[in-house]
Amino acid sequence: MRIKDFLPRGLMGRSVLIVLIPILLLQIITVYVFFDRHWNRITSRLSYAVAGEIAVIAQATEDDDNPKNLERLIGYTAQNLDLLISYQPQETLAAQADPVQANNLWDALVANLLKSKLEGALRRPFRLHVDLENKWVHVGVQLQEGVLSVSFPQSRLYSSSGYIFLLWMFGISLVLVILAMIFMRNQIRPILRLAVAAERFGKGRDVPTFRPQGAREVRQAAQAFIDMQRRIKRQVEQRTAMLAGVSHDLRTPLTRLKLQLAMMPAGQDVDLMKGDIAEMERMIAGYLDFVRGEGDEIPVAMNIGEIMSSVVESARRQGLIVNYEGAGAETVLMLRPLAMERALGNILGNAAKYAKAAQVALFVNDGRLHIQVDDDGPGIPPDAYDDVFRPFFRLDPSRNPETGGVGLGLPIAADIIHSHGGSISLSASPLGGLRVLVRLPL
Repeated sequence: MRIKDFLPRGLMGRSVLIVLIPILLLQIITVYVFFDRHWNRITSRLSYAVAGEIAVIAQATEDDDNPKNLERLIGYTAQNLDLLISYQPQETLAAQADPVQANNLWDALVANLLKSKLEGALRRPFRLHVDLENKWVHVGVQLQEGVLSVSFPQSRLYSSSGYIFLLWMFGISLVLVILAMIFMRNQIRPILRLAVAAERFGKGRDVPTFRPQGAREVRQAAQAFIDMQRRIKRQVEQRTAMLAGVSHDLRTPLTRLKLQLAMMPAGQDVDLMKGDIAEMERMIAGYLDFVRGEGDEIPVAMNIGEIMSSVVESARRQGLIVNYEGAGAETVLMLRPLAMERALGNILGNAAKYAKAAQVALFVNDGRLHIQVDDDGPGIPPDAYDDVFRPFFRLDPSRNPETGGVGLGLPIAADIIHSHGGSISLSASPLGGLRVLVRLPL
């Protein structure tokens, strides 16, 4: 296991962690120094003083156990030392009792510290019970003629300023962490907006309300994104206009040629020329389809099952036997319907051109919509999987229209799917041909 496997994935979590770790380390060091230097020392000195007082009282009781003098001593200690004393003549401490009794770890810590001081001061058998829940400490000392019992409040052993110090330290740290989280959230929000805008633009959606916000560096990144968006839009518009103009310019002389050929006598040369003109028109139509892959169509919430059913029916009309399983047909996505129908139509159109049967599956997995198309055609060599997505690439270099189109079917499909934020991949099909897998985000 690596350390980064336990780290937060988000920027907000990591930013808070950067703030939180130094504060925690500072608190740990401060608490250690406080207990080691302050609390232990103060408690040790207070315990030493209490042990000395008990030792003096024990010695005075042994030297003079006159009831009147003992009563006077009890009054003095209760009034001036906060020690409640009682003496039981002819009594002995329980032999089976533990020398130190404590209710919890904190009591045991105080009890052990006081015990060490009592051992050095009394030099007599004693029993110690610390009950910090009731805020009292009880000490029983075995004297020669009886048992001396001493009770005193916990305030005699340590100062309450330690609690106040720890409370203030943890309270201030909590306030600082909350303020840091609020500040970091406000700093991260513009980054999240930039990420959302980039995702929407990558799916072909417009982001007219996006504006640079946040820190200077984030504003620079947002402005760079806006400039990039404008350049890409301008490039797409220029490419569309250019190819549309080229198509119009080419269609005009082709139309004149078709009219001239129509008026010429029939013959083999005329038929060949008509075939060339038809091929040129088909190529121009393919180029325009490639340009319209990006298009200006506005994305709308669309049921993918409706588009898939239309594409499957179209493939069946072309003679392809299609087995369609639409488990995720009710899934609604933000799509450009005409563009997506063109992309899926190109995929199934290829299957209809080279295969006899195909199996289409529509399902949702890992938060994405999967469209899987398997056919029983000849397939594609694995080393050409990437090449077939390049415009104008064909497995048959002869450019024979009988063996394929102009090499724009899969590039158009990939272009449209990528513009929706999806992905397309090829692999061998269990049916013996090609498997095309399209993944679209939900």
